[in-house]
Amino acid sequence: MTTTARSAGIAMLAVVSLFALSTTTLAQGAAPDKTLRVAILSSGDFENRSPLDAALVDGLRAQGYVEGRNLVIERRYDSARLQDNARELAAMPLDAILTTCTPSTRTMKDATATTPIVMVAVSDPVRQHIIASLARPGQNVTGTSSQAEDLLAKRLEIVTATVPGVTTIAVLTNANNPVHALSWDRLEAGARSMNLKLVKVEVRRSAEVGAAIDAAMREKPGALFTMPDDPLMYNARPVIVAAATRNRLPDFHWARQYVDAGGLMSYGESLGGSYRAAAGYLAKIKNGANPALLPVEQPTRFELVINLATARALGITVPPSVLALADDVIR
Repeated sequence: MTTTARSAGIAMLAVVSLFALSTTTLAQGAAPDKTLRVAILSSGDFENRSPLDAALVDGLRAQGYVEGRNLVIERRYDSARLQDNARELAAMPLDAILTTCTPSTRTMKDATATTPIVMVAVSDPVRQHIIASLARPGQNVTGTSSQAEDLLAKRLEIVTATVPGVTTIAVLTNANNPVHALSWDRLEAGARSMNLKLVKVEVRRSAEVGAAIDAAMREKPGALFTMPDDPLMYNARPVIVAAATRNRLPDFHWARQYVDAGGLMSYGESLGGSYRAAAGYLAKIKNGANPALLPVEQPTRFELVINLATARALGITVPPSVLALADDVIR
């Protein structure tokens, strides 16, 4: 065979091989899209939630997803447009939607039964009928629960240890949040065992918070206690702290962000840690995991945060036994 013929044969073989490879690729379909497309639905504003948003982005980076490269995040932070935002996100081609509390999770679940939903720090999701069980959540919702309902009695113990002789506690609760109604019986049971009187301070809008706390002072409470898993109260942290300060009322909360805003003390899970954990769920779902079969995680570590500057301003000496338990102390 001549050199020319041999070259022509090799060229023909290359064309045939290339054609076969192309045919195989077409038969198998296009390469899978490796870009993670998710959304965040929140009842709060972005300014209030930006550190938690950053924790999620940090968690996704650890999973190999970076915004601007292989990660697209649709952010919807607006309590006034919660339902509209949920419907808009339900119509988008997303891998999953992250919800940030009970109201946003319920609203998103009502809007879609197909797009996977990853909830963050939702209190008592089984009793709220958001999921079927922690081990097998069912349908399209998974994520993390807060266990906040299980910590209510412990938080009362911290109140009584910090403010000796307290007999009456004002409890700030959102009348529109169904989880607060479900948790109230547990809180009352804990209070009865400690011979404490609870004064329910109900609000429905953030504009009512300051005046409601002022009005509760007629009952002469010795401390203020906020109910967990509520965007209204989370957004109103500065107002709550200001009202507690104005009334010289020791205030006890469920998330350290209240203490960072000047509140006295908090005991609960790390919200930043829960957002980082949610990134793992988003990555698993992108890789094909079925949310109905992904067990819901509960926090295993809780943090006690104390603001000693606030304690001094209130004339409170935090007992050494309480200080010894603190994970972080703001001086």
